Amino acid sequence: MTSAHTPAHTPMRLSDKVYAARLHAVRARPYMATALHALHIVETSRVPAMSVDRYWRCYLSPAFVAARPEEEIAAHLVHLVSHLLRDHHGRSDRYARAHGLNGPSERLRMNIAADFEINDDAYGNGLVTPVDAIRPKMLELPAGELMEDYLRQFSLGPATDQMCWVECGSGADGWDRAWELGPDGADGLGEQQRDAVRFAVARSISDRPGSAPAGWRRWAREAIHPPQPWQALLGAAIRTAVSTAGVGDDYTYGRPARRSAALPGVIVPSLRRTPPRVSVVIDTSGSVSDAELGSALLEVAAISRAVSGRRDLLSVVSCDAAARVVHPICRAEDIQLHGGGGTDLRTGFESALRHRPDVVVALTDGHTPWPSRRPGCRTIVGLFHREAYAYTPLTGSSVPGMSSIAVFHTPDPPPEWAHVVRIGEPRR
Repeated sequence: MTSAHTPAHTPMRLSDKVYAARLHAVRARPYMATALHALHIVETSRVPAMSVDRYWRCYLSPAFVAARPEEEIAAHLVHLVSHLLRDHHGRSDRYARAHGLNGPSERLRMNIAADFEINDDAYGNGLVTPVDAIRPKMLELPAGELMEDYLRQFSLGPATDQMCWVECGSGADGWDRAWELGPDGADGLGEQQRDAVRFAVARSISDRPGSAPAGWRRWAREAIHPPQPWQALLGAAIRTAVSTAGVGDDYTYGRPARRSAALPGVIVPSLRRTPPRVSVVIDTSGSVSDAELGSALLEVAAISRAVSGRRDLLSVVSCDAAARVVHPICRAEDIQLHGGGGTDLRTGFESALRHRPDVVVALTDGHTPWPSRRPGCRTIVGLFHREAYAYTPLTGSSVPGMSSIAVFHTPDPPPEWAHVVRIGEPRR
């Protein structure tokens, strides 16, 4: 019962509604709790709806929050945190530098591509789907790809007119907004604090893998085990190989060559560059550990990004003494590796070369015969680190306390025509 001086209903304050929405988001996505609580809320009428900056400030329009139900605000919080966890601002900056892109229109395209990456598993399971959420299927693009993959597949135009309202802030595309407080503003997270939040979320996902979608589990693996120096070297070797003159080059009469002007009456074909084909041969013999096979699959995912995101041009051969199966790659975690016996990568090379690749990448411990002839394409060998000796058990030893002996064995080195990158070799 209320008194004459007490209103029958007291509207919920804006801050209370936001904090209730955050609690709702934590209950729906408990593995994101650290990230959701790390957001610093800033109310401002200058922001159209809700957005984040790269310093983990979340800007809220009071009018937008008042007009939307608590459940939808929770879904937006999870969406915005997903941008920050996946470093979309940093990745957008790197993509812009690599491709010479700048300006608000290109950053809008990056925001759309980043939304495509996270929206396929951001909602459901306790979170409502906002009516204006954008999905890759709206442009007839496949789900489950990365922001960089989507950026190569669409441009702004009539098909994206319905997406031009997208505004997730600099935390999604790296483009600073007028309402943002910047690096010197209050309550922003420093670089080390941001990394600590990401690591805590990744650890939470890895501790409870069944509660997170496959895309987040893949992200957590890469966040906990960041690329090692050898991975940078291997990536550089692959990028060099696929960008070398002659790789993926072909002649076409679709556009005459510029030198045709000097040859009246003669049509000279022009040189057209097509995406390179890459085949990966993975050693699945008994001498390769599960951890190394896992590392190989992570490297396959990295290779798919190094070849312009054209995963249809990347195939994988798992091989021990025989080539088992060839996979056109979609997702690294979907590849089934077969093997466990002896090693003979010559059969793996034979299977890989049937696809006429421009580059072959072999991931192996080196205990294998090598092809006797140089393949007709560039070859990169990722060589798992091995000590020069192994302990062999002794039976019937007459020496007290001696149960094994160190036997030195060095496998035959890869051929001189292969570019070798040593994987997991300890630093000196």
